[in-house]
Amino acid sequence: MLLTLRVQGSRLSLRTGSSCRIRCLASNAVVEKTPPPAQPEVEVNGSTYATDSWTNVTPKILSYLGANKHLQRDHPLSIIRQRIVNYFYGAYRNQRGNPLFSIYDKLNPVVTVQQNFDNLLIPSDHVSRQKSDCYYINQHHLLRAHTTAHQVELISGGLDNFLVVGEVYRRDEIDSTHYPVFHQADAVRLVTKDKLFERNPGLEMFEETWTGSVADPKLILPSSKCMDQTKQPCHTLEAVKLMEHEMKHVLVGLTKELFGSRIKYRWVETYFPFTQPSWELEIFFKNNWLEVLGCGIMRHEILQQSGVHQSIGYAFGVGLERLAMVLFDIPDIRLFWSNDSGFLSQFSEKDLLNLPKYKPISHYPQCTNDLSFWLPSDVEVDAGFSPNDFYDLVRTVAGDIVEQISLVDKFKHPKTGKSSVCFRIVYRHMERTLTQAEVNDIHKQIANASVESFNVQIR
Repeated sequence: MLLTLRVQGSRLSLRTGSSCRIRCLASNAVVEKTPPPAQPEVEVNGSTYATDSWTNVTPKILSYLGANKHLQRDHPLSIIRQRIVNYFYGAYRNQRGNPLFSIYDKLNPVVTVQQNFDNLLIPSDHVSRQKSDCYYINQHHLLRAHTTAHQVELISGGLDNFLVVGEVYRRDEIDSTHYPVFHQADAVRLVTKDKLFERNPGLEMFEETWTGSVADPKLILPSSKCMDQTKQPCHTLEAVKLMEHEMKHVLVGLTKELFGSRIKYRWVETYFPFTQPSWELEIFFKNNWLEVLGCGIMRHEILQQSGVHQSIGYAFGVGLERLAMVLFDIPDIRLFWSNDSGFLSQFSEKDLLNLPKYKPISHYPQCTNDLSFWLPSDVEVDAGFSPNDFYDLVRTVAGDIVEQISLVDKFKHPKTGKSSVCFRIVYRHMERTLTQAEVNDIHKQIANASVESFNVQIR
């Protein structure tokens, strides 16, 4: 039987047995039984994809497609997006006074493995490629894990100054600051020699010893070879330092635009596979250093495979939820997905410079239940069992009424050799009080789904 749902404006098709029953709980679609085994095909964003052993995307996650919270008028994420866009419009203008940067905020979140990883020189053994970290549609397609996935296609199309804004998808823990869907802004700026050395035309962008040959994409350097914070082998030190200066000047300006001119900041060296050298920008906020963005000089191999050979570029990425939670004092990341008028009415794009602090609608009590189970005899906690699989199951069954999950205990029986885990699940609705009986019913559904999905034994 083919069952079609419309959740938050998205069309979602499931092939299921007639015994599967759907009901609505706390304004979220709840599947009382776990999804049946993967079917040969899945429909995502109007396209049909074959499934395989890599498929781990869930109906709950697919229901977020098309929500576009970053484009929703008066939404906190839309306000932050517009502040960033306006800043870059003002920071870079051509000779006619028009903005240099173009904006892409409606790109398809379904990307290929090549776009998300290979094009960005992410090694094949990098942890970010694992099934436990990403939502795969199949072995060749996934929901983008970062907006950086669109860099090569846009540069190949002839763009040299652009911002990409949109939602990204990552399998992660459940707490007040983590959510499987969040939003990023990613920017790229490319500069030619004539522009970079406009005042010093005698300087060179590339080392004399560099041959300029296109790098073999199969020969991706290991992480240890990309840690040199001085420069890449192809670039001259003068080119890197000038580009670094421009990038840091612009990003500090953006930070002061958002947090005020007196904000304390510092640069911290770091590593990203797609930039070298790389930095994170931190601000001193409420007596703590807080990371706000990552950036760096783009790896020249990325530009080469995009058909650009005579430019140097910088790129940066920033999470919109991270900024909005700080700037609006929003305590729980789930609130960004709330349609409660008491939340949304607090924010307005009429005055982008006036950012009001969030005022809690109400304080609803928590309900906490533990769930313990024995894993199958051939599965151990640290080998073969991923907590992210359990978190996704909980999201599918309970939706956003789960505030936090923590792994509070793991145990291996000395005689049987079987492993046991105990998860503490904190339930709290954002808009009303949950009864203990209601929570117990949902908790039981999670337990039953765990038995069916993971072949575990409830303790």
